[in-house]
Amino acid sequence: MEVVTGALPSVIAKLAGLVAGEYNLQKGLKGEIKFLQEELESMKAALEDISRTPAEQLPNNDKIWSRNVRELSYDIEDSIDTFMVQCKDKGLGKQHGLKKVIDRSLHLLMPPKVRHKIAKEVREIKSRVMEVHERRCRYEVNLGVDKPVTVDPRLFTQYTEMKELVGIEEARDEFINNFLTQGNNVPMKQGKTVSIFGFGGLGKTTLANAVFEKIRAQFDCCAFVSVSQTPDLKRLFKGLLNDFGKSINEEILDESRLLKLLREFLQDKRYIVVVDDIWDISVWKRIRCALPDNDVGYTIITTTRIADVAEQAGGAYKLKPLSSYNSRKLFFRRIFGNKNKDSNKEIEKCPDDELAEVSDRILKKCAGVPLAIITMASLLACKARNKLEWYEVYNSVGTGMENNMDVENMRNILSFSCYELPCHLRTCLLYLSMFPEDFEIDKDRLIRMWIAEGFIQREKQGKSPFEIGEFYFNELINRSMIQPIYNFNTGMVKSCRIHDMMLDLIRSFSCEENFVTILSDIDSTSPSSTIRRLSLQNGKKSHVMAQATRNLLQHARSVVIFPAAVAQVPAAGSCRFLRVLDLEHCNLSHTDSLKYLGNLDQLRYLRLYSTHISQLPEEIGNLQFLQTLDVRSNPISILPSTVVELRNLMCLDIDETTRVPNGIGNLTCLEQLSWLCVDGSTINNIEELGQLTELRRLWIKLNEWNDKRSIVVTC
Repeated sequence: MEVVTGALPSVIAKLAGLVAGEYNLQKGLKGEIKFLQEELESMKAALEDISRTPAEQLPNNDKIWSRNVRELSYDIEDSIDTFMVQCKDKGLGKQHGLKKVIDRSLHLLMPPKVRHKIAKEVREIKSRVMEVHERRCRYEVNLGVDKPVTVDPRLFTQYTEMKELVGIEEARDEFINNFLTQGNNVPMKQGKTVSIFGFGGLGKTTLANAVFEKIRAQFDCCAFVSVSQTPDLKRLFKGLLNDFGKSINEEILDESRLLKLLREFLQDKRYIVVVDDIWDISVWKRIRCALPDNDVGYTIITTTRIADVAEQAGGAYKLKPLSSYNSRKLFFRRIFGNKNKDSNKEIEKCPDDELAEVSDRILKKCAGVPLAIITMASLLACKARNKLEWYEVYNSVGTGMENNMDVENMRNILSFSCYELPCHLRTCLLYLSMFPEDFEIDKDRLIRMWIAEGFIQREKQGKSPFEIGEFYFNELINRSMIQPIYNFNTGMVKSCRIHDMMLDLIRSFSCEENFVTILSDIDSTSPSSTIRRLSLQNGKKSHVMAQATRNLLQHARSVVIFPAAVAQVPAAGSCRFLRVLDLEHCNLSHTDSLKYLGNLDQLRYLRLYSTHISQLPEEIGNLQFLQTLDVRSNPISILPSTVVELRNLMCLDIDETTRVPNGIGNLTCLEQLSWLCVDGSTINNIEELGQLTELRRLWIKLNEWNDKRSIVVTC
């Protein structure tokens, strides 16, 4: 699935900065950079067009071209960032004496050499861009081929026998009683619109169809239509008229005329309509115009994955996953048949004790999603009743079973949500594959990683990158892509999880596009010749570390290690292009793992939460692009004085007992500070807070004068 555009958005912006900036480029180079900028903008548009087409419908040449463009964009950004670092004056103003004179002289000699190097690299990049373009022409890459007609996999749910569905009768009757009757099962006379929404594969269409079949006899006319992501409203209106039994002239092609016919026909009729799979509220409003309010009553049921669409359509009903009881019932019925061989009872538990544990694990992975349960059960029904074979299926979904019809059907259904996302949200979603299964992902942590990777583009005036990131996060919740977790005390969203089946899907996409490489004992993706992002998970064997420490990490942009992974971190000193380094809970007390920090010129995000370190190296002041620094839950008494040189720092998270050196007023980009411990030796920091005009969240601990009182300020 071609879901991301690589580093193209940020590369195009940086090329514009090179042209406009005061970099004293060689004569003629600005023109070549402008050519690159325009060429890459065209490539970005082409990639966005390709990304709307399912991977199985793309010619291989399109896939190869897309991959080449993405990899090229990363290399271009690496070159630009290296040039910008070399052009920076690294703290010469604080040096004194002969050393200052020598360093300044070397610095003056450096720019011509650097400018020559960037000129050479720009011309090499231009040559590579031209080669990619010529290859596209040579092998006739289509860029936006017509999509072949495919069968909507949800179609089959409308024609599944009721007896095959588990728990549907309960959900159907609850829905009817809560939304469509006015007490004692008396149908409502007035018009009613209700929207069913929830995660893909949860059974929204199945429930709507069950309700439709149950109550359709109470109405004069009825219709069931699907909208999808690319609706043809003229065809949809004709379908409504046909379902209602209204004969029309097939030559009528005008949408407004069809809409008028529908309104006139339904004006004096009691009708029921199911409008399935709505993605856009503007489309729904046009359909709603064709369905009139009337005095005899009507029922309109819509389904959608998007919470906002459901709310605006009216009467939002969030569909729940199957209960544990019904999940097991559906799972075992599909594998072992409807009845227990020794009785007439439904099968409620695994008939084979040897398979009980793996069955529980599979059901936990499915998390009550009927589509996932049916898919897994269909796979296992064809397998021997053998624990090892069942575990093989459990471990393989999303990584090795794509050629199975049932898995492919499930992937197609879940993929609808991914294809519909804008490119910037797809990239943010794919980044979630950095985290292990069932991991609770802190919202602030995730957003700041997105910012560091350059996924957040300043698209709204007056909005900070973090505020835009919050909008992205909420939009993924709104589209049922991630599951929110709320703070018990405040009721606010504090973190999220991603459904196991969706995680399997995006891991598969990440592997295909070399977006994230996962190394672990149980679920590894094969590293390509270049690792762009590394997630080290649950890897206790030496070969995992051996893979991670090879030269494959030279171009890595993110390295995230989870506590069960390793006893020590891989050598990241050679990762010149690293932007995100997250080592939470890794024990660094007996290693020299931090000595290389000052060499990571491109680092934007550094999380050393609970790593057992007692100090940070002075060289941390070299990280001029650093935006987030988190060193909480460590026995650090004071930060190094060089911290105040981090002019791009936006978030500084430390413990109450860790002191900040004087000069904090230099951190003019700071938006969040926790904590600021103020005592007699750091009283000047209070005055300097006035210089931090971007500060939005502040935790202060006042010692000595105020009986160790803590204050939290949120602006």
